[in-house]
Amino acid sequence: MRFNERLHGFARYWGFRPRACAPYRARTKGKDERGVGYVKRNAIAGRGFDGWAALEAHLDWWMREIADQRVHGTTGEAPIARFVREEAAALRPLDGRPPFDPMRELIRRVKTDATIEVDTNSYSVPWRLIGETVAVTVADGRISVRHCGGEVASHGEIAGRRQRVMVAAHLEGVAALRWPPVQASRPPAALAPALGDADLLRPLSEYEQAAGGDWS
Repeated sequence: MRFNERLHGFARYWGFRPRACAPYRARTKGKDERGVGYVKRNAIAGRGFDGWAALEAHLDWWMREIADQRVHGTTGEAPIARFVREEAAALRPLDGRPPFDPMRELIRRVKTDATIEVDTNSYSVPWRLIGETVAVTVADGRISVRHCGGEVASHGEIAGRRQRVMVAAHLEGVAALRWPPVQASRPPAALAPALGDADLLRPLSEYEQAAGGDWS
């Protein structure tokens, strides 16, 4: 059995040893999936939240007042009572230790708008890499993009979702590009006089002259 290296790093950081469940043996696996369904149905279904902070505050209340207090169908007692009696003594104090913040290494393909996507957010890279595969490292609040062994872009990691970070230098050399883009003061249709059907019709002699001879 081989564990993911990041799991090993997490275990070393917090001082525990991971143990794998035996395949096809439900007794050792627990009921993780069923717990997810319980949270969805009991805590979230039918509710709306103004943002992540509101959702987290609701879940914090729900766990203390609802989930930890009900009598569990398997153990026959409230989870908070079982925790105090059998589990709390086995826990170690955090001693002010910061949360584990692992480095993530990702592979991304550069999109047609010269960006790569990480956690729904878009970060620009040099436009010449459009269609290429790049290596992305996420660590210490930074997004580092590498191609052929060298770093081609670096950005601060965005805390929100579905946002864009664009660097003007990454788009230099693109034909007919103005950076930053400038909005026209009037609609494109007003930039030139309107043309009627008669203006679009030309005599064949003009085409013959352009082609250098008589078409007959």
